[in-house]
Amino acid sequence: MDVRRAEERYPGGDEAAGISSRHAFSFGPHYDPDNLRFGALLACNEERLAPGAGFDEHPHSHTEIVTWVVEGELTHRDSTGHESVVRAGDVQRLSSAGGVRHVERNDASVPLTFVQMWLAPLDPGGDPAYEIVHGIADSTPYAVPEAGAMLHVRRLSAGERTAVPDGAYVYVHVVRGEVTLGGETLGAGDAARVTGAEGVDAVAGTTSEMLVWEMSAR
Repeated sequence: MDVRRAEERYPGGDEAAGISSRHAFSFGPHYDPDNLRFGALLACNEERLAPGAGFDEHPHSHTEIVTWVVEGELTHRDSTGHESVVRAGDVQRLSSAGGVRHVERNDASVPLTFVQMWLAPLDPGGDPAYEIVHGIADSTPYAVPEAGAMLHVRRLSAGERTAVPDGAYVYVHVVRGEVTLGGETLGAGDAARVTGAEGVDAVAGTTSEMLVWEMSAR
């Protein structure tokens, strides 16, 4: 198990434009050849947008982009005609496939915080696709078969224990609260990369929320 702390994330964004970004993996000007990916996961970005701030239209290709809103609401528009408002508890996925352009903005009057995760597809190319699941439940894993991956959302009360899925690659990101995983205490923004996960439990020290990726060997 490899634990990465919130303060170890690479800083990014544009503070003057109301954008603050923290990257878990090598990203943009922060090139680290030893931190390019984990399993299918290429990026796990914590994004904070001030009211009115956002990312203007930009391209993506050959990437599965999954977004989780922590607080506030995210307005999404893409070149295939989809327009959505993503709120806390919703899972949004944009399959960029052979190529797509999109816009992400905070059109609300309150700050927006979201986590965006990029995964490498098993087979590149194809047609772009979009999906949003509103109010996903803890007991409903979200499958991204294009990347051989499954997202599990875990919301725990203080003292509650949950099993971490067994898998070739398991990535645990703590959204909020405090969780003990394999003897390590993780706080908000911390993450654990578990290779060959088997019989791992997580115990909440406080009311907590985690995003857990279960990924196959590639």
